[in-house]
Amino acid sequence: MTATATDVGDAIDQDTKLALYRQLHRLRKFEERAYRLFMDGLVKGTSHLSLGMEAIAAGFGEAQREDDLTYCTYRGHAHTLSRGVPMDGVMAELLGRANGVCGGKGGSMHLTSVEHGVMGSYAIIGAHLPIAAGAAWSAQLRGSGQVTVCFFGDGATNIGAFHEALNLASVWKLPVVFVCENNLWMEYTAIADVTAVEHPAADRAGSYGLERIVIDGNDPDAVYLEATRAIEHAREGGGPSLIEAMTYRHGGHSRADPGTYRPQEEVDEWLARDPLPMYRQRLLDAGVSESDLTAIEDEAQADVDAATEAAKNGPLPELDEAFTDVFADGGSSWRN
Repeated sequence: MTATATDVGDAIDQDTKLALYRQLHRLRKFEERAYRLFMDGLVKGTSHLSLGMEAIAAGFGEAQREDDLTYCTYRGHAHTLSRGVPMDGVMAELLGRANGVCGGKGGSMHLTSVEHGVMGSYAIIGAHLPIAAGAAWSAQLRGSGQVTVCFFGDGATNIGAFHEALNLASVWKLPVVFVCENNLWMEYTAIADVTAVEHPAADRAGSYGLERIVIDGNDPDAVYLEATRAIEHAREGGGPSLIEAMTYRHGGHSRADPGTYRPQEEVDEWLARDPLPMYRQRLLDAGVSESDLTAIEDEAQADVDAATEAAKNGPLPELDEAFTDVFADGGSSWRN
């Protein structure tokens, strides 16, 4: 199945559309601020931004139930925020401050908030897919009704863990939704150059008895509708889904990458498909007032400004914190 942007929004109520718009702007403004803080030397370590890809996180965040679980990659700021994790805690984590969601020890690539169902960002490509399947198995055995949503990039589709997780999830009919965020480039290599099929996730779905699903990952309405369908399918015992969401990152792979290897005409084409101005115009055409949209945008900016100040003013972690959370007993004494 291939979902398009045509009339997809007709089935979505206005409150949900405005919630999607609010989320889009929160995610965009957060990532823009994270970039500036990185360039100022305040973000510790590297960072991988999802500028241009916000519609996927926004759509799934709105579709998930509060107790559902999320697993994502090191490009996980947006997925973390979309589950309701406080923005100041995420920003503080990027700055390595003690008031960060992981106490300043996880940083940009390892955001986690179990309280909000965010079960971690994973820096090893594809490593979290079997873990997500395991979490779904736990929910199935407990009868909790929870659904796990697992996000990964197109490059992970050529990793063994991808195939193993998909196969087991399908055989056991696990309540898990696998979402490939296909931004066409696996770091510095085009996915098309190293993959035998056009759609590296969707074109392999049949191998695991799953439906072929490709959606416009830059259309918040299309993402939300498919997310809702797949999540409810899993919650009702129908088993897993594999969704390939086509999107594009505005910048390079990470902040150290200028992205100059990408053809300029390709970049220009996708910049013209930026989800934020597109969705703004769609809401205006649907009768939402300019002032209402501007108020949402201003609120998002104010939230980012407040989160930035809270992060900058947060304390640095105490040195003793380096020896906590390294094993189940909370310390390193087991090694001795």
